[in-house]
Amino acid sequence: MLPVSFPSFLPRPRRGRGTSAAGGGGATGCGIALYPLHHAARAARSPSPATALRGRNKEDSLGPPLASTSRVTLAFDQFLDPTAAALVLGGTALATLLRAPPSHLRRALGSLLTLFRVPFSADPLLEQIDLQDRVARKHGTHALDRFVVADRDVRDAISAIVDGADGADVAAALAHARRARVERHLAAADVWSGVAEVAPAMGMIGTLIGLAQMFAKMGDPARIGGAMAVALLATLYGAVLANLIAAPIAARLRALARAEAFERTRLEAPLTALAAREAPTHLSAAA
Repeated sequence: MLPVSFPSFLPRPRRGRGTSAAGGGGATGCGIALYPLHHAARAARSPSPATALRGRNKEDSLGPPLASTSRVTLAFDQFLDPTAAALVLGGTALATLLRAPPSHLRRALGSLLTLFRVPFSADPLLEQIDLQDRVARKHGTHALDRFVVADRDVRDAISAIVDGADGADVAAALAHARRARVERHLAAADVWSGVAEVAPAMGMIGTLIGLAQMFAKMGDPARIGGAMAVALLATLYGAVLANLIAAPIAARLRALARAEAFERTRLEAPLTALAAREAPTHLSAAA
């Protein structure tokens, strides 16, 4: 019987049942147990350790995969330009100072603290007026001096009632105070509306300045980029300042002013009735 040799990557076959160590015949008829075919096919498909190592070294030599050139990374510092910001912010501030009086400017800056407050509601003041009416019916209007009222308009009206003012005078004083308060709120909103109007114009001025610098430096291509950045970013800064900052602030202040004016109209009838020694009649929110 001819000796059978096996590849080095195949395990040694087991001897067949009934086969002697000397290679006598057995159940297989050839002195050995044939290696199962599916094991041989699996071993043939699997690379040897040396082949796998050579393939791994080849992949490592190629280095990491190249990044896709279609992806564009935008850095935030690309949108920062001190010259363009100075032109837009400085020009807008100067134009606003020339357009509005200092008192309106201070009020506009102070109004930033009220942007996120809860809108004014007259319900707590109406409850306090009810209590004051009951006290006035029992102890007289002079007893109203002992009440501490936080709202200035209501406090002035109560003081006028204690001094003997009639209903018409109290109603006129409340209406005047309400109109004055609304005008103060609208003055602050007008300042921010002016900023929204001026900022795009300042951005356009910055763009013209940048274009003029760019054309003046056409002989030096290395200096054109900075002038072009000023021209483009000035317009961007003006649009952002007008549409994302100033205009929303002005709209919010006007909405708060309208809501407060409506709520304060609900205070006039109860205080007028209190001045006339009548039971206060509340104005509902739908009135």
